[in-house]
Amino acid sequence: MPPTSDTPGLTNAPLNDFLGKVESQVLLPIITLLAFAAFVVFLWGVVDFIRQADNPEARKIGQTHMIWGVVGIVLIFGTTAVINLIKLFLSVF
Repeated sequence: MPPTSDTPGLTNAPLNDFLGKVESQVLLPIITLLAFAAFVVFLWGVVDFIRQADNPEARKIGQTHMIWGVVGIVLIFGTTAVINLIKLFLSVF
């Protein structure tokens, strides 16, 4: 009979604890910091776009900052979604 997770003595609780701590102590702060940085870049682009509305070149720079800010935010939330899907998938087994 192959070992299962229901078999006494065969548990990966220390590994799950370790991965949970890595996620909560390392990954989540990094993801939060990156999301905040992307939001700041977006806001910086909005301010540049509005403040220098009469200068087409400066508006283009502000628009570029806004686009990269949105791209960063989408990547951060996409990465978070993939991490949660992997955790959900691995918790099934």
